[in-house]
Amino acid sequence: MAQALKQQSVKSRPGTMRLVDATRYKLPPAGWVSILHRISGALMFLLLPFVVWLFDVSLSTELSYERFTNAFVGGLGFVPGFFVKLVVLGLIWAYLMHFIAGLRHLWMDLSHAATSKAMGRMSALVTLAASTLLTLALGAKLFF
Repeated sequence: MAQALKQQSVKSRPGTMRLVDATRYKLPPAGWVSILHRISGALMFLLLPFVVWLFDVSLSTELSYERFTNAFVGGLGFVPGFFVKLVVLGLIWAYLMHFIAGLRHLWMDLSHAATSKAMGRMSALVTLAASTLLTLALGAKLFF
């Protein structure tokens, strides 16, 4: 009897949370902005060597600038040009998301009215919409 109660109490404990468990929660827009702000910062950090290389190649000489522009058309070695454009599009999104979310955080720090739940939700939706629309606009310029 005591053994059965002990096993039942062990089974009812939630245990360690895994990433799969986190996908079951319905996050508010502010939660998504917070997570995407962190992801965009990490993405920019990880791709910083690529950004430095792009900057160096684009400014060194006319021949290196031609190599830079050909990377978007013909690719880099075994990496096709379409993939290079996708990586650059990811960097564009990361920068815009991180920048706009940062402005949102600064605005919330400076404005006492921005700390309400309704304003937090609205500013998060504006952040998501603005970063998505600007990414689509710059992505259209990149791909077309």
